[in-house]
Amino acid sequence: MSGPLRPVRLRPSDLVRLGTAGLRARPVRALLAALGIAVGIATMVTVVGISASSQARLLRQLDALGTNLLRVSPGDDLFGGDPVKLPKGAAAAVLRIDGVRETGQTGDTKATVRRNDLISSQVSLGISVQATSLDLLGTLDGKVRSGTWLNAATERHPAVVLGSVAAERLGLTAPDAQVWIGDRWFTVIGILDRMPLAEEIERSALVGFPAAEEYLNFDGHPTTVYERSDDQSVEIVRDALARTVSPERPSDAKVSRPSDALKAKAAAAGAFTGLMLGLGAVALFVGAVGVANTMVVAVLERRKEIGLRRSLGATRAQVRTQFLVEALILSVAGGAFGVAGGALATFGYAGVNALPAVVPMWALGGALGTTLLIGALAGIYPAIRAARVPPSVALTAQ
Repeated sequence: MSGPLRPVRLRPSDLVRLGTAGLRARPVRALLAALGIAVGIATMVTVVGISASSQARLLRQLDALGTNLLRVSPGDDLFGGDPVKLPKGAAAAVLRIDGVRETGQTGDTKATVRRNDLISSQVSLGISVQATSLDLLGTLDGKVRSGTWLNAATERHPAVVLGSVAAERLGLTAPDAQVWIGDRWFTVIGILDRMPLAEEIERSALVGFPAAEEYLNFDGHPTTVYERSDDQSVEIVRDALARTVSPERPSDAKVSRPSDALKAKAAAAGAFTGLMLGLGAVALFVGAVGVANTMVVAVLERRKEIGLRRSLGATRAQVRTQFLVEALILSVAGGAFGVAGGALATFGYAGVNALPAVVPMWALGGALGTTLLIGALAGIYPAIRAARVPPSVALTAQ
């Protein structure tokens, strides 16, 4: 006497073949359902990739520029008196602090720079005219884009070096031009390159301290002192700067670290990431609904197939697994195309904007994991519904 009948166990390859059979039979519907998943995943991968690429550029700049630059500026007068001024010997005093390598200083002359003498002095274009020491460029690790920097001779004459933004606003691309500062012509002898750690210099017209005192009625008091120190001495120097610059009233000197602003900008590079990820999640949800709808319709259309398989010995678990695998394959296919599309979009954006292309591995892994979860959630109800269809009812369905 033979023993009880046992259902045939399906191998993983059998499950994949069964799962893809239904998708191959209705390719257009499967493609449209997978497209919703692909759009959502591509959006999320692109958002994360672009944000990571922007942050990578800022952090790369930070590594190149260093974090050992400190800036001293006048503090706020708590009693509302005359504006606080740094002493004339502030830079020399800072240079005597242990660990300080070099210093540079600038002073606001209150003058304006214009393209010619016919433009009103009220038009400043957002450019400040600053007196500068010769060691400023070295302290800031700046570079001259064209022309030359001030020297011991030109700092005493009406010569000016323009920051990169100031030159753009004045419409100048090369030196040897004339600009009107105060009540006389100054010769542009140089244009600086970008300075991410000193953006205020980018918007400045720089003249020598002696020339500013002689031609612009500058009082000689610096408004900003920059210093570079050894990396291991930065915090010690930072604590000593205010007391050194203004021993009697340390509150008259405000110390800041320009690299902190660049770090904050790197952190803010992903400020809209949450919003865009939310939009991607909405698209992903719509895609999941599309997959679920496709699977429900497939169950209704394939009732005879389900009944035939049940009558031939397929268990409810096997039917349920078949439709669940079909939903997973559909979701994973959409997710794979979405990951590829998001990565390509990130690389394209990075290439156009001269960014280092970065697509975090956690984003790729998370995207594929999300598609598996979506496939399981979208397919579990249709799979259960398919398994509950009685063979007799399924075979007689029209």
